[in-house]
Amino acid sequence: MLNKFRKNEKGFTLIELLIVVAIIGILAAIAIPQFAAYRVKAFNSAAQSDLRNVKTQMEAAFADSTQQEYPSI
Repeated sequence: MLNKFRKNEKGFTLIELLIVVAIIGILAAIAIPQFAAYRVKAFNSAAQSDLRNVKTQMEAAFADSTQQEYPSI
């Protein structure tokens, strides 16, 4: 009975394609907010690392200074 409707044509039906597109949309809706959260965490970690590097550099300049003062910016 099903063979009557198909007529030996190969390919996907419109319903199958719509289901695949819907699944991809659901997965993207889940993944995009997670990606944004990872970007924020990475930005914060980079900023903290930069501040630690500035602190280390300032302490090294203070130790090397003969007048025992921090360098002015």
